[in-house]
Amino acid sequence: MNDSQESTTDKNGETLNTQRFQMLEDIAKELAGDVVFPTYFDTSLRIRKELSNPDLSISRIASIVGIEPLLATKLMQLANSALYRTDGTAVRDLSAAINRLGVELVRTTALGIAIRQLIRSKDMAIFIDITKALWIHSLKTAAATRILARTYTLINPDEALLAGLVHDLGAFYMLYRAAKYPELRDRPDTVKYLIMQWHQSIGVTLLSALGMPEHIVEATIDHDQPRVAPETVRTLTDIVYVGNVLAGTHFEWLYQDFDPNAGEMGVVLQNFVDLLPDIEADTKEMQAVFS
Repeated sequence: MNDSQESTTDKNGETLNTQRFQMLEDIAKELAGDVVFPTYFDTSLRIRKELSNPDLSISRIASIVGIEPLLATKLMQLANSALYRTDGTAVRDLSAAINRLGVELVRTTALGIAIRQLIRSKDMAIFIDITKALWIHSLKTAAATRILARTYTLINPDEALLAGLVHDLGAFYMLYRAAKYPELRDRPDTVKYLIMQWHQSIGVTLLSALGMPEHIVEATIDHDQPRVAPETVRTLTDIVYVGNVLAGTHFEWLYQDFDPNAGEMGVVLQNFVDLLPDIEADTKEMQAVFS
């Protein structure tokens, strides 16, 4: 059987079609009510919510974060990484790390750790190739959005980093849900197809259901849709779109017959090519922190 026949077979069959539609129906119902993620993901979301209080002191934030040893460890590592150790001095306690990073980055780090744990869960092992590529793409997009915001705008780079990190959260969520269906677990190509068709709209609804700020949610809308290449970036929406293009790697599976170096997206790469070395360096730093 050739690749074309395998792809066609992979997407057909009565049982398979039933499970495809069942998954989408279940997702729609869940998004209309309470979104269900694993316990550790819910814990990270709870921490994010607790840290939304602007009156919290650094010591109180440290006590909340300290409940989760993995998060506390990663915050120390991030604060002492090349990304944020701008004055060359090392922080030696959690309060100092939080003071250096800021509350918003602490909240984003909690979410990043939750996504990473989701990828490494037993249920997701069947989709390891997809999740690994998607995770690296998300980190690279986050690095790109942070650098774009810092270089071209007055937008908070940490907000841009958050938008880049979560722009494909809908795809992770769909993979988590697909792992619940036997026919889909055995057909990763079908899952890729479903993600290609639905992850953006599901992602927007999911981010809203999880309480993400409205401007972050809006910035992720249609982030994978080709458009006229901007010569610079002015808005968070511009930043997410350009960052997604510069991250590049996941086009290999999202647009199987699409050349990301051609057309308007090729122009984007040309317009911002000078940023690529910094994006690669920051991505490696982020991978080291979240590994």
